[in-house]
Amino acid sequence: MFDMKDKTMRFSKRAASLILIAVTASIPLRGSESPSSDIKSRRAAFLKVIDRPKVALAADAREFPATNGLVRVHFGFATDAEQRVPGILVKPSKASGRFPVVIVLHGTGGNKEGQLELLTELAGKRFIGVAIDGRYHGERTKAGRGSVEYQEAILRTYRTGKEHPFLYDTVWDVMRLIDYLETRDDVDAKRIGLIGFSKGGMETYLAAAVDPRIAVAVPCIGVQSFRWSLEHSSWKSRVETIQAAVNSAALDAGVSEINADFVRRFYDRVVPGIYAEFDGPSMLPLIAPRPLLVINGDSDARTPLPGLDECATSAKQAYLAVRAEAKFQLLIQEKTGHKVTPDSLQAAVGWFVKWLNP
Repeated sequence: MFDMKDKTMRFSKRAASLILIAVTASIPLRGSESPSSDIKSRRAAFLKVIDRPKVALAADAREFPATNGLVRVHFGFATDAEQRVPGILVKPSKASGRFPVVIVLHGTGGNKEGQLELLTELAGKRFIGVAIDGRYHGERTKAGRGSVEYQEAILRTYRTGKEHPFLYDTVWDVMRLIDYLETRDDVDAKRIGLIGFSKGGMETYLAAAVDPRIAVAVPCIGVQSFRWSLEHSSWKSRVETIQAAVNSAALDAGVSEINADFVRRFYDRVVPGIYAEFDGPSMLPLIAPRPLLVINGDSDARTPLPGLDECATSAKQAYLAVRAEAKFQLLIQEKTGHKVTPDSLQAAVGWFVKWLNP
């Protein structure tokens, strides 16, 4: 484990509230498996959970006139037999050739339009910025906003065992989004980055763990150990983000008081493996040796520091094993809860500039 007060260095003079943590690796490899075999088996297990028949992308795109040197494209594609994914793409208008891409994933209740400011900033640095609506968010709802239909979909999964709208299905959508991006003649498919916030942060590290086409990852306020939280009575804040679904599921089960045991049973149906083989400490190492910047707050009840400690230590060990220590950094926002500060966001943009070289 690492000591939060131990080896630290300031990120910049301006960003006095940010600390980059140097993590001391001390966790041995599990069992007798080699790192490569463990990566392959864990990826295969996760992909088996989310797998479904692939369908033709049937993509469409509408480009709008350039404004302030940038072009906006609204696009869509089929992610499976029942769902289409709407997206926004922002890119420089006058430059030609292939550009690196940064995909942005929103949090619970958000939508792709909420990421336009970041997409615009990325495009100004010669990236293509892309955002999509997550499952049962934005255009993928009847209401066009909010998380009510998302909660309803999660409850249906608890009742029927069908779909995985909480986290997993959006990982599939990201993989299909990359399939779509690979068809575009303005995209450099070898330089694709992914950043997400809260729900999107969890989806970011899961997607990067199982899809090596993601060259750089920045999960924000999402990295955590579900297992640690369940074992240490720290699960309530995380559950609050899907509280309506959990409450209704408890009523179905005749549970009068929701406790850790019931939450485990709920997770087993809705996101199987999330507190076991697909938990943060197991999935982050699968991203090595690709550049990974983890951003969390030091006072975020949804991502408790001891659980984050386990994730970071496990990741650091994986990066040390492949001699890629410089490609993993943990940025802790001091005196910060469940949010990303402006300085942290600039650190994330700088990370993409450094490793994707726009």
